Amino acid sequence: MSSDPTSALDLNQFRATFFDECAEVLPDLDSRLSTLDANAADSENLNAIFRAVHSIKAGAAAFNFRSLVTFAHGFEALLDRLRDERMELSADVASVCLRAGDVLAALVDAAQMDTAIPEGFGADVLAEVEALMSSEVGRASFPETTAAATEDVEMRIWRITFTPHRELFRHANEPLLIIRELRRLGELDVCCDRSELPDLERLDPEESYLGFSFTLRTKASRAAIDEVFEFVDQDCDLVVEAEPAETPRETKVPPRALSESLPAAPRDGSERKAKSPSFVRVDLARVDRLINMVGELVITQAMLTQQLSEHGTNMRDQRVQGADELAAHIRELQECVMAIRMQPARTVFARMGRLVRDLSHKLGKKVRLVTSGDETEVDKTIVEELVDPITHMIRNAIDHGIEMPELRLAAGKPEEAVIHLSATQRAGNILITIADDGAGIDTEKVLAKAISKGIVRDDAKLSEEEIHELIFAPGFSTAEKVTEVSGRGVGMDVVRRNIASIGGRIHTNSVQGQGSSFTLVIPLTLAVLDGMHVAVRGEKYIIPLASIVETVRPDRRQIRSVAGGDVIFIRGEYIRLIHLHQLFNVAGEGEDTHPSLVVVVETENGTKAGLVVDELIGQQQFVFKNLNENADPVPGIAGATILGNGRVALILNLEDICSIASANLDRYPKSEREHGADMPDQMPAFTRASASVEPVLQAQG
Repeated sequence: MSSDPTSALDLNQFRATFFDECAEVLPDLDSRLSTLDANAADSENLNAIFRAVHSIKAGAAAFNFRSLVTFAHGFEALLDRLRDERMELSADVASVCLRAGDVLAALVDAAQMDTAIPEGFGADVLAEVEALMSSEVGRASFPETTAAATEDVEMRIWRITFTPHRELFRHANEPLLIIRELRRLGELDVCCDRSELPDLERLDPEESYLGFSFTLRTKASRAAIDEVFEFVDQDCDLVVEAEPAETPRETKVPPRALSESLPAAPRDGSERKAKSPSFVRVDLARVDRLINMVGELVITQAMLTQQLSEHGTNMRDQRVQGADELAAHIRELQECVMAIRMQPARTVFARMGRLVRDLSHKLGKKVRLVTSGDETEVDKTIVEELVDPITHMIRNAIDHGIEMPELRLAAGKPEEAVIHLSATQRAGNILITIADDGAGIDTEKVLAKAISKGIVRDDAKLSEEEIHELIFAPGFSTAEKVTEVSGRGVGMDVVRRNIASIGGRIHTNSVQGQGSSFTLVIPLTLAVLDGMHVAVRGEKYIIPLASIVETVRPDRRQIRSVAGGDVIFIRGEYIRLIHLHQLFNVAGEGEDTHPSLVVVVETENGTKAGLVVDELIGQQQFVFKNLNENADPVPGIAGATILGNGRVALILNLEDICSIASANLDRYPKSEREHGADMPDQMPAFTRASASVEPVLQAQG
């Protein structure tokens, strides 16, 4: 018998969809399980865990993953008891739930990879689950319904007809769970329709024959009732009708009368619950291609705008107006397309709770993870690159930064340490901070270790910030011995390299005895940015718009010469001037005696600088082209873009430039700066980069 290739293809697509859903559900499940003991009374958390396990079980049953279904069913039964408060949520129960989550994830992986499952895998955890349920843990009686509220709260009566399809059991759904869920909402009367039940000889135990009519008296909303049937709406016919809200409490419909009066359930499912928001799964490669095409569209639009502008102001006709409208539509299209790639930071943060719990327990430390800003959205490509660096930095914080409980108490600190993981958006960047209240970086120990490893010379005179930077040196580690956690010297240098690969940086701040913080500064997106197009001696540069504070035409009295360079006095503060033609060694005609135009910029850490330019060409969107894959990094340059006339413009790395300004200006007292003391100008002159960049970009297309 020949098989239908189309059916096989459809089945493979459905399987892929199931595993995609598992990949989304499992990290959140793990995060919620790791907080069980801290949220013993959080019914919403328990319900979310139950729904996740049930969803996986239902999908696994559809593809006949027997081991996965069996284990998920046992786990689900335990969670059901916890939800109904028929079992106390103790530390032991929470620990078993965590291990059950691990087994569930491993079984999903095995099913996806189509690998054989070792005999008895997960049996020990399942045995613990069954032992907990059979013990006298918690309450024996079913809880009083929480929906039976006070007399003065107006209730509604809902009539529900639930007719399961024959294949209901094959998808791991059970009417008993539906009944339990409805009982949690309020007072429930149940009437069972056995008219479709066959004789014993013809009964198939894997098929569903019973229908149900429910009368539910509750103050819960229709949405809450729909949620009960969320996982079975494709496997049943369902009718949900409400009696008028003013129905008095004393009115009670007998189940028999209800079953006779209820209309027959429509077989086409036309009365099912309202549709929830729909989603379409799209291959990320297709999204990337769409983004690239939008980028090319931005470049084409820039070319059109430039060609029109070259004809002067006499062409402000319909063609110019059309170009303006095109630009607006392209911008809206670009924003919509970029939004497709954005994901909340919680997709990364959710994985860290379990790491903190397990590692702190292993090392005998007490550590609590606090997260904030996890709704901050990040480009999906960047999200995937953040998991390993954040994981490593949290491991380092627990292993090296956090003290043992007795040492914390002796130092006057709480026994429990706190690691704060936060995300925020600022100046076109995402800032992710990993901060702890531990011992901080021991600068003497770090310097001694660096000297012993030959990383720095014995007579090196380093500032505290420079010593902090040593922890990012290849092969550096202060661990006394190699352990499973640390000591191999493979870590922080890799972290920095990984962050740099996505255009990011790491800022370190530490106070010995108080703790450390590491801030990852990551570009919001790697595709398109808003920028200010400027000219310097005929060369074109792009300044990221989000970092521009203001643009000024300075008076000569505002400028002072210090250390062979200049500062400008603006709004009560001195700001270092950076002459871009000197910085990038650009030759050409321009004003050397007095800056005519200064763009004041500020980075996310508050450092300011004034960039001296010759001309402001205009503000527009630019397609970001990364140079790191084809050329060595150039200090002060973040990337490049192709202009409307086909020429290349370099995108400035303001972090590099402002660091130069801060390092040269802050090294001297304010009094010396104001009086123009004779200080050496240490501003480096970088080699011109645009000539070598242009062929690289043309090759990228």
